[in-house]
Amino acid sequence: MPTLEFKGKQHIYAHHLTVPYRPLEIDATKSYTYIIPPPLEPNEDSSCNPTNTDDNLIIHGDNLHALKALLPRYANRIKCIYIDPPYNTGNENWVYNDNVNSPLMQQWFTENTPVDNEDLERHDKWLCMMWPRLHLLKELLADDGVIFVSIDDNEQHHLRMMMDEILGKENFLADIIWQHRYGRSNNAKLFSNQREHVIAYRKSDAVSHIRVKRDEKLNETYSNPDDDPRGSWVSSSYVNPATKEKRPNLVYAVINPHTRESINHPTHAWKYSRSTYENHVKDDRLWWGIDGNLRYPRLKNFLSESEEKGIVPIDLMLADVAGTTDEGTKQLQVVLQSTALEFNNPKPTRLIANLIGIAEGASGKNDFIVLDSFAGSGTTAHAVLDLNKEDGGNRKFILIECEDYADTITAV
Repeated sequence: MPTLEFKGKQHIYAHHLTVPYRPLEIDATKSYTYIIPPPLEPNEDSSCNPTNTDDNLIIHGDNLHALKALLPRYANRIKCIYIDPPYNTGNENWVYNDNVNSPLMQQWFTENTPVDNEDLERHDKWLCMMWPRLHLLKELLADDGVIFVSIDDNEQHHLRMMMDEILGKENFLADIIWQHRYGRSNNAKLFSNQREHVIAYRKSDAVSHIRVKRDEKLNETYSNPDDDPRGSWVSSSYVNPATKEKRPNLVYAVINPHTRESINHPTHAWKYSRSTYENHVKDDRLWWGIDGNLRYPRLKNFLSESEEKGIVPIDLMLADVAGTTDEGTKQLQVVLQSTALEFNNPKPTRLIANLIGIAEGASGKNDFIVLDSFAGSGTTAHAVLDLNKEDGGNRKFILIECEDYADTITAV
């Protein structure tokens, strides 16, 4: 399998293993549920008990160290990880805060910075920052967990190759396209961008089936023209795309119950076996029209069954479903009761809620931990609390933010 090469990789390759374990120190003045921890057992390492609660956590500090500190308690426990790392566009005043203390890495930066090509320096440093963090996130992710990473075109191709190498190419799920704005910018010289990427990977093939809750708009297509006691339904074609020659085992005569006519399709097979057809007849699941005037039968699919089964997610999240950055800004302004924000382009809660829904569709639970190690404005926590309020779930969140606004924005 092709691998991603970048300057500094040889120094950062195993750096996540050398990051020391540090205990998480609880600030009792900012905690709603602080309980004095029990005394340590003889020879017990305090770093193995970083917190005394499994409640919601907001951690202020370097996320590399924080992720390592979470490992003793949360390794293989996190069902949903969402991160929104710096996009490294080159147009932003984003400076790489390496927070990498290994002598090898420091020596590399000293000897190779600046490199000849400014663009290479920028991308190399971004990859050096992300590599060990993704390794630690993988260790925290449960076998039936899913990780989502927001990114734009600047690093999307690098991120895909890096995640292929760390999480395994076979665990790639989707490159979800999110429409993050409605309008176009006429200030753009070439193309006006309206979408971003959310890269999704699983931890293992324990995630083999994903079904999410139905959107209410889909239910509007259901009706009950024959007053079926089982409720509203939609119909689907009974005709197989395959021809009779290709599926001879699915060729047989069906009976129109209204006209008693024996029906054979002239060119194509049916979708279902004869025994399944007989069960459909017995269960009154075939629709021939109000007066039996349809040429071929259609299968009735009931809303009640569809809601129970859920639907497969798609890799396109339009703004009317997942919100926009403008919506995220307005939400944050309401929370902070201010129109002057020091945080640009926050994600909307609807985007995160949709991603959490996909993770729930993989694990079948709504009582897991959601981890965000680039917490920013705290949208992930906001989405978790909203979902719990909506359906009575018991989801928890862990947020990590290194910037000073962890107190003034993230935790608010």
